[in-house]
Amino acid sequence: MSLISRLLVKSKPLKPVIFSNNYTLQTHIANMSSTPNYEFLSVSTPKEHVFHVELNRPDKLNAINYSLFSELKSCFELMSESEDCRIVVLSGAGRFFTAGIDLQDVTQNMVPKVAQVEDVARKAKIFRPFIRLYQDSMSSLEQCRKPVIAAVHSGCIGAGVDLITAADMRFCSKDAYFQVKEVDIGMAADVGTLQRLPKVIGSDSLARELCYTCRKFPAAEALDRGLVSKVYDTKDELIQGVIGLAEEISKKSPVAVQTTKASLVYSRDHTVQEGLDHIGLLNQMMLQSEDLVNATMGQLTKDPNVVFSKL
Repeated sequence: MSLISRLLVKSKPLKPVIFSNNYTLQTHIANMSSTPNYEFLSVSTPKEHVFHVELNRPDKLNAINYSLFSELKSCFELMSESEDCRIVVLSGAGRFFTAGIDLQDVTQNMVPKVAQVEDVARKAKIFRPFIRLYQDSMSSLEQCRKPVIAAVHSGCIGAGVDLITAADMRFCSKDAYFQVKEVDIGMAADVGTLQRLPKVIGSDSLARELCYTCRKFPAAEALDRGLVSKVYDTKDELIQGVIGLAEEISKKSPVAVQTTKASLVYSRDHTVQEGLDHIGLLNQMMLQSEDLVNATMGQLTKDPNVVFSKL
């Protein structure tokens, strides 16, 4: 079974979508299985090489429980390897993007285990695998070789901020707001916000303000401060616009796009020279790819429909 089939096997039944001319409904159905396994994610392919992942716990405002953390990690690891996937759109089903971590789930699953022991070191050992899974789940978006676009509507709270700051790009609807909520529940954020948010918005001062006060960060301010690239009027327009952008990127050389992401992620946490050395090593290989020749010929002949092989 191919990786695209494995992903679609794990998704819930898909809503009707419009396919491009060279990607038919029959092709899509052929990749599907009748037994969905993902409980809290819905995965679809609205365009060729474009995957749409929805957080799918609308009755719980897409609060992220242990299972959803696990499913996110598994899903993005699979998409990172799939030659059929070139870009991913992440959104939330229902009224909220996400209400953050599911505190009821934590209370039911983690607290009883910790309560069984008295020693602090042994309690800490119980916490460690939970924290590590939650961190790895968020980081799976950043570590995915394919670009990830977060499409946010309504509330994006707590762990939702950890999640979207690990994406490559962020867009939202005008009703969206963002809220680093951890201090309000007596803890420090520990799955990515404190590490990524200051770098994403480019202001250490504002990041500290948002994290210390837990105030809402509305869409207009998020756009002004660089957290999102564009604000749409409605959720429907948001999803349509982001999928259109994803389709545009998906038609470009997967070698070029994926190498660009690898360099951007590496360079963020290294010196300029280290980043130059890194991309130099990568391009010693990638400049030998057929994609360079095909893309260059397309530019010279003004051919907008260059087709690149799967990667």
